Amino acid sequence: QVQLVESGGGLVQAGASLRLSCAASGRTFSTYPMGWFRQAPGKEREFVAAITGLNWRGSRSYYADSVKDRFTISRDHTKNTVYLQMNSLKPEDTAVYYCAASLTQPGSDTNYSSRDIYDYWGQGTQVTVSS
Repeated sequence: QVQLVESGGGLVQAGASLRLSCAASGRTFSTYPMGWFRQAPGKEREFVAAITGLNWRGSRSYYADSVKDRFTISRDHTKNTVYLQMNSLKPEDTAVYYCAASLTQPGSDTNYSSRDIYDYWGQGTQVTVSS
């Protein structure tokens, strides 16, 4: 049974940093995309960042414009874990953050920001940024 377990959320002040972790179990995702999404109260779940699986080209990462240059996604294949380093946090980053894993072998037209390509989701971890 596949499980994704997020951790690292919390309450911080604007400008602070947090590092989210998502540990996968039940199967290995090292060659598949993984991503982070977030959902603020009353809003749709939105894409934050994604990272491709490891292949001979290495991994590539993708970001929403709203977090580019502040957030960094990475993964440790030996631990089957993906991370989201969040710097310079803003109150508008407040949301529940969800980890997602895909079993889709990516192609040239894969939309990593689409929820549709992800097969597994974690339960989420709350991030609250106070002003």
